[in-house]
Amino acid sequence: MLHSKLDKLNYVDLSKEQIYIDEKVEEDLEEYRNIALLGIDARADTFDLGYRSDCIMIISINQKTNKVKIASVYRDIYMDVEGYGRDKITHAYAYGGPQLSLSTLNKNLDLNISEFVAVNFDTVRVAVNSIGGVTINVDDQEVKYINSYINALNKQFGTNSANITVPGTYNLDGVQALAYSRIRYTAGGDYKRTERMREVLTKAFDKAKSINVMELNKLTDIIFPHISTNINKNEIINLLPKIINYDVTETFGWPYRVAGFEGKAWYGIPITLENNVSELHKQLFNEENYIPSDTVKQISQDIINDTGYDMSILDE
Repeated sequence: MLHSKLDKLNYVDLSKEQIYIDEKVEEDLEEYRNIALLGIDARADTFDLGYRSDCIMIISINQKTNKVKIASVYRDIYMDVEGYGRDKITHAYAYGGPQLSLSTLNKNLDLNISEFVAVNFDTVRVAVNSIGGVTINVDDQEVKYINSYINALNKQFGTNSANITVPGTYNLDGVQALAYSRIRYTAGGDYKRTERMREVLTKAFDKAKSINVMELNKLTDIIFPHISTNINKNEIINLLPKIINYDVTETFGWPYRVAGFEGKAWYGIPITLENNVSELHKQLFNEENYIPSDTVKQISQDIINDTGYDMSILDE
């Protein structure tokens, strides 16, 4: 029965051998299963090239402890995209789909990601509705912007979700939760938006863990057609029983220090890539004083050469 449900997923034939992974990094991180969650800016159920990954999250699972950490990678961060030079990480999916997205993350951040799950706007709406909504506190700044997103999404999906007129704690339906996660004009801009995305994800995950088998069956029927992945059936079957024991202990955004740079477009420049990667490995993998690979060091220096932005810009 489960096998037939898994047939509803949009499978991508993408093997580990097709993805850039440094051998030493793979060896160092063998304890961790790192999966990329990619939110594609397509409005319908399509995962084709040409669409950007507006949301990029690294789901890092410690396979010994079942502790999970989630790191958002800001979409405008300037990285080395194989075959396309240095560009925003969000464009990697548009250029080369999940293969290029995963390879770019691995090459620039010293990671071992070989699996991905891709969703689009409609997936979030459907998933949140299928679990009966998520409880979120909407503050006064967010109230100023959320309704324009709700109204646009209602028009897009043909729904009639209610506006939110005063700050407070709400059980948001799918449209409202998606609107909340899209807000980007409050203090913190796009960085605050990724925080909202992580909040919706973790709230939905925690709620889904508590539903019964009958509800879970219904949930998979609804959600699976809206998901694209290269995780094969057997791996998913092995993974599902473990999920209930997973504990999300920390969520955060990356990079930690970034400065805006105007080139052909606006880019977020990690200050510096090398330093930010070292701190990422400390937070995700408890690696004290991590020394990035020579590849990361070279990319970091190339970014400095392109922009002139090194650690001294933090003193300006």
